Amino acid sequence: MPIVVQKYGGSSVADVTRIRQVAARIMRTKAAGHDVAVVVSAMGDTTDELLGLARQVSPNPDRRELDMLLSAGERISMALLSMAIRELGGDAISFTGSQSGIITNDRHVDARIIEVRPFRVQDELARGRVVVIAGYQGVSYRREVTTLGRGGSDTTAVAMAAALGAEWCEICSDVDGVYTADPRVVPAAQRIGALTYEETQELAEAGARVLNAQAVEFAKETGIAIYARATSSPLAGRDPSSDGTVVRRHAPRMPGTVAGIASERDILLLQSTHDAMRLVEVMDECGVSGKQLHVAALGAPGDGATVVISRENLHSEDQFRRELSAAFGGDVRLVDGLGALSAIGAGINATYATVRRGSLSLGSRGIASHGVSTSSFRATWLVERTVLDDAARLLHATFIEENQQRVP
Repeated sequence: MPIVVQKYGGSSVADVTRIRQVAARIMRTKAAGHDVAVVVSAMGDTTDELLGLARQVSPNPDRRELDMLLSAGERISMALLSMAIRELGGDAISFTGSQSGIITNDRHVDARIIEVRPFRVQDELARGRVVVIAGYQGVSYRREVTTLGRGGSDTTAVAMAAALGAEWCEICSDVDGVYTADPRVVPAAQRIGALTYEETQELAEAGARVLNAQAVEFAKETGIAIYARATSSPLAGRDPSSDGTVVRRHAPRMPGTVAGIASERDILLLQSTHDAMRLVEVMDECGVSGKQLHVAALGAPGDGATVVISRENLHSEDQFRRELSAAFGGDVRLVDGLGALSAIGAGINATYATVRRGSLSLGSRGIASHGVSTSSFRATWLVERTVLDDAARLLHATFIEENQQRVP
C-alpha cells in the first residue's frame, strides 16, 4: 500500500479528547488504503512548561540536559496516541526519534537531521501497523539525545516521508493552511492554495509560523508534496489546495508576485567595527546563529559587520553579551527594539520594483526603515518594533489586497 506521513501539532493532541479525534482520523486514513506513519508534537504547551521548569532550576540550563528534559514531551504524546488507536481496533506502535532512525549532528537544542535510517519503521509498516513517532527529536552520531528546535516535528515528518518514499506528507494543525500574513495581525489575510518550496522556506526564515524551513529542504530534495491542513478537515482529496495549502515545485502565480508578508518581532541587530571574522567566530563559540550577515570591505582597516539575530536563538543572552564585551569592548553593540518585515514571492527581486514600492509605502505612513536586505525570493525591512504590526498591515494592503493577477 502507498505510504503517507501525517504530523499532528501540539494543539491537535492537547488533551485526551483531541488525541482520540486524531486517532479516529488516522484510522480513516488507514481504511482508505494507506500505510500510515504519524509524527506527533508534545501536548499543548508542554514544551514551554518544561522549559519554564528548567529556568526555575537554572537561569542557564545545560543544553544537553535541556534536550533530555524537552524530549520527554513528545514521548508522552506518542504513547497516548498509540493507546488511543488500539482502543479503536487499530494496531499501533510508538517510537522515539532515535528508535525511528533520526540521526542528527552533535548540536543540542537546535540539531539538524543528517540522515534517516527508518528500518524499524519500515518493518512495522510492513506488518500493517500504524507507526507513531515522537517528533522534534533524534539521536546524534555520539548516541546523545538531541532536539531540533522550533518546528522540529515538521522536520521529523518530512524527513521521514522522504526516507520512506511516501506519497505525500500531511502537516495537520489548528489552522487550515498557510495564510498571506498572520490573521491575528492582518484581518484581511487570505489562505494560500499553493506555495513553492522556496517561498515556504523564505516565509519560515522570515518569522512566519508556517512549515519549518529545514523540513521544506527535505521535501524539495525529493519532490514530496506537503499538505498543510486543519486536523478537523477531511482527508486529502483530488484537490488538496481546496481546503489547505499544498507546497510543491510550482505555484499558480505570475513571477514577481508577492505571495505573503511575514514579520519577526524579537530580533537584535549586532553591529561591529571590529574584525568581522573574529566576530562570527565568537558567535559560533557561543552557539549563536545569525539570520543575515553583511560585511563591508572584508579584511580592510576598520571593516564593519552587521548581523541580524533572532532572540529565540539566544539561549543565554546575558552570557552572550558578556562574551562580546570581553572580546570587543565598545567595538560591538546589540541594538534592541527592531522588528523584521518581509515580502516573499518567487522572482520578486528580478528588479527592485518590490523594494521601491514597499519603501515608498512605508515612508508614506512615516514608518522609517533601519535597513533593507534582499534575496531571490524576499525583501526585508527593519522597522521599529512598536510599528511592526501597522507596517505588516500596510504592506499586505500594498502587495496582496490590490487584486494581483494570477495565472488561471
